[in-house]
Amino acid sequence: MTERASDVSASPPRRRNSYTIAPLTLVSANVVLFALFFVWPAVIGLIYSFTNYTGVGPFQFVGLANYKNLFGDSSFYDALTRTLLYTVLVVPLNFVFSLLIANLLVSRHAKGKSVARVVFFIPWLISPIVVGVLWRWLFGENFGLVNYVVESLGGHAIPWQSNADLSLGVVVMAGAWTGTAFSMLLFIAAIKNVPASYYEAASLDGAGPWRQFISITLPSIAPTSFIVILLNTINAMKEYPLFVSLNNGGPGTSNNLLVQYIYQTGFSRGQIGYASAASFILMLILMAVAIIQLIANRRMENR
Repeated sequence: MTERASDVSASPPRRRNSYTIAPLTLVSANVVLFALFFVWPAVIGLIYSFTNYTGVGPFQFVGLANYKNLFGDSSFYDALTRTLLYTVLVVPLNFVFSLLIANLLVSRHAKGKSVARVVFFIPWLISPIVVGVLWRWLFGENFGLVNYVVESLGGHAIPWQSNADLSLGVVVMAGAWTGTAFSMLLFIAAIKNVPASYYEAASLDGAGPWRQFISITLPSIAPTSFIVILLNTINAMKEYPLFVSLNNGGPGTSNNLLVQYIYQTGFSRGQIGYASAASFILMLILMAVAIIQLIANRRMENR
């Protein structure tokens, strides 16, 4: 009896050890991967940003020379300005479209909602390169479907690619279209979590659909709205494949975003150290955007 009692008393620690080892193993694997593929490259990039490294051969430390030259580079400011403009345009457009579609798909009067969700989610499954090619085929100046329709109706071909503003507008529409699907799913989940009793009480008080949306839906999904805006802002400021496949930053370099500027500087010109400095400036901007949005979100929650 004493031996059995001792065996029974000894089993819980073993179970606790097994329950502890498994999570630690999984967490440690993630930590190793994070350190290997993020921390270590970031440290190397930070070191390179203080050097004149060209990708081959030895390098010399130049201190803050790369950062000083960067802040005097007009091409860097042009790319940064275009990146901010693209972000300011595409994020609100994506927010409005995804929220509108989500409200339509959760409506009790909507039919074929399951099929519609699949159709609206298809853009998210397509590679950004493919999305760029599709939209380039639609808005090409000499071969695009849109200009073909315009000319068939007696109009003149629109310079979608040779006009910088029109070219940026096409990319904004393509970016909003491809990013709407993921935001839509987040909004659908958030709207479904709003208690139905809120809407029933509002209906009894005579509130219409628009008043219910403004007074109930929007405040209830505020945390999800914050996540959607934050993720879309970060993704927009890091956009690269869509621009490359659609207009390659054209016409010329007028629509080069910051990531394109970093890529061309580092790999086309061989200025790895200079490009590393630009990439760290982009990282600081993204961190600042995230911190500002977090502070704004906390203030809204504390009201």
